[in-house]
Amino acid sequence: MPPLKIKSSLIFNRYLSKGLRSTLVLLAASSLFACSQPSSGVSDASTTSASTEDVLAVPKTAEPNVINNSMMTSVSKPDLLKNVSATVYKDANCGCCKEWISHAEDNGLSATAQDVADLAVFKERYSVPNEMRSCHTVVTTDGYVFEGHVPAKYMAQFLENPPVQAMGLAVPGMPIGSPGMEYQNKFMPYQVMQLNKDGTTQVYADIESVEQQL
Repeated sequence: MPPLKIKSSLIFNRYLSKGLRSTLVLLAASSLFACSQPSSGVSDASTTSASTEDVLAVPKTAEPNVINNSMMTSVSKPDLLKNVSATVYKDANCGCCKEWISHAEDNGLSATAQDVADLAVFKERYSVPNEMRSCHTVVTTDGYVFEGHVPAKYMAQFLENPPVQAMGLAVPGMPIGSPGMEYQNKFMPYQVMQLNKDGTTQVYADIESVEQQL
């Protein structure tokens, strides 16, 4: 190949590489941005001073799906978690945590939000594995643990008939389009994981669409 063509090819590859890196950075930033925005309309029953915990476990999906705006509309079922009470441990500045609480309360959950300075302390206390962690930890009065943006539908399904070996459910990271993580009409398929008492995990549900969450 002539020297000029070789040089042009190298320049093209270099800029292509930069473009791919930029796309990945923007994707991660969009997820974090959606979670960091403060939200109004959710009252915290118990608050203390807090510091922001970095949650960088963005789902490993190349690109989120762009969906119709009407598909993102939350369907409220006030009786779904009507008799369930829980404490939500979160960072004071976590906007997506507040959005998730709104989702759960719209579906009947009686939630007490507690802002804490060190979320890791509570995740350790309730035995949430590192790879299953997200931006908030929910503990019911019966002692079941729900980590991250678990849809109310699956909380209710789990609590109706808890597996003997299970202590709760988790949605690791902050999947775009999950309850509380709605962002620019985009959706990333994700998994709801079952947390077992012996420290193991297993897939509880594969979420492939927005409708499946409702």
